[in-house]
Amino acid sequence: MDLLLWLLIGILGGNAVPHLVKGITKESYPCALGNGPVPNFIGGWLSFVLALGLARLVLNSRVSDFDLIAGSIGFLLIGLFHASIGAFGRK
Repeated sequence: MDLLLWLLIGILGGNAVPHLVKGITKESYPCALGNGPVPNFIGGWLSFVLALGLARLVLNSRVSDFDLIAGSIGFLLIGLFHASIGAFGRK
């Protein structure tokens, strides 16, 4: 069972990368939530959070749920900043 979960973690985490990158670089990319930067970032973020949650389940680590939630929210906030306004303002 762990092997299948790790496979799913790899798929979710790997799929998150292109959506996150396209979101923060404000480029279009096919996504179930929409092709714009913000929907792509949200889709990638959700994939990343799911992968992180599954990894916690498999590892049964001492990391608290609050730690994971705080890290996920921080990741979401900085990604939304880059996907919308960006470090150099809007295009």
